[in-house]
Amino acid sequence: MHKPLIRPIQLGQKLFESNLIQAPLAGVSCAPFREMIWQFGGLAYCATEMVSAKTLLLRRPPKRYLYKGQNEGPLCFQLSGDNPDELRRAVDIALANGADVIDLNCGCPMPKVRHKNCGSKLLSNSHKLYQLVSALRKATDKPLSIKIRVDGDSGDQCNTDVVKAINDGGADFLIVHGRHWTDDYETSVRYDEIAKIVEASNIPVIGNGDVKDYPSLQKLMATGCVGAMIGRGSVGRPWLFAELQAADQGRVFTSPTAVQVGEIFLAHISKLIALENESRALLQGRQFSKYYARAAKLNADVCHKFYQVKSLDELRALISDNFRMS
Repeated sequence: MHKPLIRPIQLGQKLFESNLIQAPLAGVSCAPFREMIWQFGGLAYCATEMVSAKTLLLRRPPKRYLYKGQNEGPLCFQLSGDNPDELRRAVDIALANGADVIDLNCGCPMPKVRHKNCGSKLLSNSHKLYQLVSALRKATDKPLSIKIRVDGDSGDQCNTDVVKAINDGGADFLIVHGRHWTDDYETSVRYDEIAKIVEASNIPVIGNGDVKDYPSLQKLMATGCVGAMIGRGSVGRPWLFAELQAADQGRVFTSPTAVQVGEIFLAHISKLIALENESRALLQGRQFSKYYARAAKLNADVCHKFYQVKSLDELRALISDNFRMS
């Protein structure tokens, strides 16, 4: 008998309906994107884009980091920082803006983040990491997670110390991306290292990396993780979680038609315009066009047309002309 991979999960004091999670994605994971995901459901929660504690502590932090849409389910605020007091105060702001889960980013590979001793730089300082986790734990009783990366071929050999610091600091669960911070996305996920972290941790471990269909979900879950976080796989495919759930239950999932994909694309950009402004939203829409085009099985050449769009009306016309029934 098939044992379901997708099931409810207890994280801290909260029971979630699914053990699948939408990952934080820079430049992507604001409310309009998350609302598209929730339209189809099938997940525990979505995460915000990574936001630094310092940014949240500004007098007027950017709206895209704080706004939670009316149609969203549980929301995780992913924070970045290296100062316990700043993180504590940032948690208060996150909670005031609807946070259901708090996460500390210890995986970002960007030089501008590492130079501030944040992101993946924290993996080389388990003492500091313990201080930060402890401060976050004292700041909230909401589910608290820490997102890390594996050692890879780096010779860092810090996985064990990092896992201990996170466990001892009081986190409720751990999320591990199966690549080292120096790896690009062409590097294979290191499932063996995820499995070692699962073995070393006393708290639940969520795996992250390359889940785009049911076979890849099975491969990740074979590491012993209790759940999976999905990042790039759902961009342009907000129905992915529902599709995985159907596969896990042995049901046939009917993917949206090209016309429906176009409607989802248009709704996504329209919500972005409402959140920010038209020119900024259309600029962001360029990066999404290739994902929606791929999901609709359109020729990749069509994307260059979307790079020239200057108004929502132009976008609507282009979508109507290209996202059609074949």
